[in-house]
Amino acid sequence: MRILVLLLFLTVVAACAGDGQQAPDGRKMRVRWAGQAPAGEGAPTYRVVRMKNNPAIDADWDKAAWKLVQPLTEEYYMGKEPAHQPKTQAKVAYDDEYLYVIWRVEDNYVRAVAMKNMGRVWCDSAVEFFFTPCADPRKNGYYNLETNCAGRMLFASNVPGVPNGVTPAELEQVVIASSLKGPIDPEIAKPTTWTLEYKIPYSVLAKHSKFDRPAPGVRWSANFYKCADETSQPHWLTWSPVTWPEPSFHRPEFFGTLAFE
Repeated sequence: MRILVLLLFLTVVAACAGDGQQAPDGRKMRVRWAGQAPAGEGAPTYRVVRMKNNPAIDADWDKAAWKLVQPLTEEYYMGKEPAHQPKTQAKVAYDDEYLYVIWRVEDNYVRAVAMKNMGRVWCDSAVEFFFTPCADPRKNGYYNLETNCAGRMLFASNVPGVPNGVTPAELEQVVIASSLKGPIDPEIAKPTTWTLEYKIPYSVLAKHSKFDRPAPGVRWSANFYKCADETSQPHWLTWSPVTWPEPSFHRPEFFGTLAFE
C-alpha cells in the first residue's frame, strides 16, 4: 500500500512540474504534440471572410481591414518538443482578385540571413503557408509560400506530373510587407513580435493547378507553419496537427480546410 501511495505521489508531482514547464525566455509551453489533439476532432476548419476595400499591404496587424477577422493559432509541434514555442497567428481573407494573409509572431531568437527570394528562407525565423486552391491536395497538388521575417519568399507549386511552374516574374506579383528588415545576424535573442502580410493574385494560381475561385461555399485545403531551422532554438509548429515522426511540412494528407464565406 505504501508503495502505491508513493507512486501516486510521484505521478502528481511530475504532472504539476509539467504544468509549470517554462521556455528559455520564461514563458509557459504553448503547443502540444499532434497526437494530443482532442479526441473526435478532425482536421481544423478556418472560415475565410471577404476583404473590403483592397487595403494597403503594410504588415499592420491592427489596421481596420483586419479588425473583425478572427485569427487562427498554431497549437501543435512536430519532431522533438521545442523549448522555444512562439505564439504564431494568422488571418486570411479574400476578394475578387487576391487572397490576403497576415501573420503575427511573438518570437525570440530571431534571425534573417536569406536576403534573396527563392533562397533558404526556412532556415531563418519563418512562417509558411501550404495550400491547395481546391479541395483535394493529394489529387491536385499544392503550393508552398514560405517567407522569412524580413519578407523574403520562396514560392513553389507541387502538382503531380507538373514541374514547378512559378516563375520569378510571377513571384514578383505577390505583394508583401514585413515589420522587420534584414539581414538579422546575429539573431535577436530577446522577445520580439513581428508581423508579415501579403496578397496572392489568383491569376498566378490558375496557371499551375486546378483552381476554384474563392466564393461563398468554396473550400480549399491548407496548413500554416512556423519554423526556424538554423536559429539557436529550432522549432516546427503547425495549425492542423501533423502526426509524422520527423518534421515535414510537405504532408498534404494532414491539411485542414479553408471555408470561404
